[in-house]
Amino acid sequence: MFPPLTLEQTIDKTVREEWGRILSCLASGLNDLQLAEDCLQDAALSAIEHWRKNGLPQSPAAWLITVARRKALDKLRRDRNFSNKQAEITYLLGLENRTMDEVMQDAIPDSRLEMVFTCCHPTLERKSQIALTLRTLGGLSTEEIAGAFLDKPETMQRRITRAKRKIAFAGIPYKVPDKEELPQRTASVLSVIYLIFNEGYLATSGSSLLRVDLTQEAIRLARMLHELLPGETEPAGLLALMLLHDSRRASRTSGKGDLISLEKQNRNRWSREKIDEGISILEQTLPKNDIGPYQLQAAISAVHANSASWKETDWSEIVALYEVLYAIQPSPIVRLNSAIAISYADSPQKALGMLEELEGVEKMQSYQPYHAARGDLLARANRPDEARQSLSKAAELSNNTVERTFLLEKAALL
Repeated sequence: MFPPLTLEQTIDKTVREEWGRILSCLASGLNDLQLAEDCLQDAALSAIEHWRKNGLPQSPAAWLITVARRKALDKLRRDRNFSNKQAEITYLLGLENRTMDEVMQDAIPDSRLEMVFTCCHPTLERKSQIALTLRTLGGLSTEEIAGAFLDKPETMQRRITRAKRKIAFAGIPYKVPDKEELPQRTASVLSVIYLIFNEGYLATSGSSLLRVDLTQEAIRLARMLHELLPGETEPAGLLALMLLHDSRRASRTSGKGDLISLEKQNRNRWSREKIDEGISILEQTLPKNDIGPYQLQAAISAVHANSASWKETDWSEIVALYEVLYAIQPSPIVRLNSAIAISYADSPQKALGMLEELEGVEKMQSYQPYHAARGDLLARANRPDEARQSLSKAAELSNNTVERTFLLEKAALL
């Protein structure tokens, strides 16, 4: 049993979990993302002082929204462009006398989906779209986002600031696009949601392998998008993929928080409810014959989910699915994953031959999973010295303490 959280830890956890929901609600009302974030940050600082003194309020989200709105009203009244802010001021004044229950009704989940589409507007660069959404909705710090992109924190901060200014100057609305605009905007939104999930599934840094708040947020956003676009297959595929991955959550770490590989996981601890839902979504989606990368990745995950044990995994089927995926999405990362599957369907030696083809790809040399996979293949090919070098390189490239420890211990066993 884990020790209870301190008040400071509880406050930090509460603010972080509520951040995306509250910021989306504020931004949609103020039509100013920077103002909304500044006021929410001020409200969070006030919360630390007040909650430490008086304890957590019954509804922390309502408290934060109310205080942030009051701070926004104060800022707008002091603004030199006061006369140009009458709409926002009128909106805030209309909320002044609302009860906490009424405030909570404002924080509807759809606001976050509106924010996703705003952050993924086509006038923004793809990298900026993802970074801004991770910051505003995922609640990731600038440092965490920079780590995901292998950028410097100050470089990422400038990128996020430029994106916010562009939204303001271009007058990009905080709303879900009209139906005719949705298809061209959906691909970026799916990428953003999946990256949020991946950050929660395997945190890029820190002392914990998982960030459940992010995986849950990504699944919730994907579910909303699937409901919004019921005829589209890829939102359904992404939701199925994340449910199937998340079904393994309880078995991925030991009681001490150490990483457990897929091969050694206790499959009795996998969530049958999430597996059944993910497979059900796939069974409804695949027959539409509009196959995309997320559906194929979900199908691969479903093979693992339906395997009673590691030894009974149908690796030939997984290899075949990866071949189809590579035909649609011919990327080095897909090839890497395909090689891992081939190492079990055929031999580690054949897979190593495939990895040799990737050595000339510049990004692979700084891609941590490449070196981790290579180390595992070399170990299974009875080449321990080379395996130790690759595993050590993978550990060096990892900023996550749990993952780094797992890799170093694996190398030491050789």
